[in-house]
Amino acid sequence: MEYPGNLFVVAAPSGAGKSSLVKALLELDSHLVVSISHTTRPPRGQEQDGREYWFISEPEFRGMVERGEFFEWAEVHGNLYGTSRAAIEARMRAGEDVVLEIDWQGARQIKEIFPNAIAVFILPPSYEELLQRLKRRGEDSPDVIDQRMRNARTEVAQARHFDYVIINALFETALFDLKTVVHSQRLKYAAQLRSKPVVFRALELS
Repeated sequence: MEYPGNLFVVAAPSGAGKSSLVKALLELDSHLVVSISHTTRPPRGQEQDGREYWFISEPEFRGMVERGEFFEWAEVHGNLYGTSRAAIEARMRAGEDVVLEIDWQGARQIKEIFPNAIAVFILPPSYEELLQRLKRRGEDSPDVIDQRMRNARTEVAQARHFDYVIINALFETALFDLKTVVHSQRLKYAAQLRSKPVVFRALELS
């Protein structure tokens, strides 16, 4: 799939700051759009259907799986999450750069389907800090936090399979690093060739 747009995949253990970083990046970069995933989990806090996620029932989700409508899907913390194939392809075909916020399982599935995707893993500075962030968030029960901390050990171990790793110790620094990854990818030869084929043909480079 040689689309003019780039695909960025961002994964992290729960509480590492992935969503906050991506949200801040979108405010800084008008050429980047976020893909809204489908999930069976209920909305948290002020989340709205069609903004943070498409919130659907498990039977609806399973039906989409059977029809092959997902690029990738996985079960995370007891809930199902999936990325719409049609939505991603349409945006990239139009030349938009798309960012996906997904778990490590989905990220590895995306890389198998679309090797040009840029995979970024967000790490916390320590497990102790991760625990404190989950507690400060105030969205989960102690049992859920315990489960997320157990899962974090498995999730953190997947960082070695990603193209880039960003340690979110200081938010401003991590945001700068994420912005740098996106900008650097756009300047790679293959990415420029896909996004500006007319220039490359004029210069007899393609």
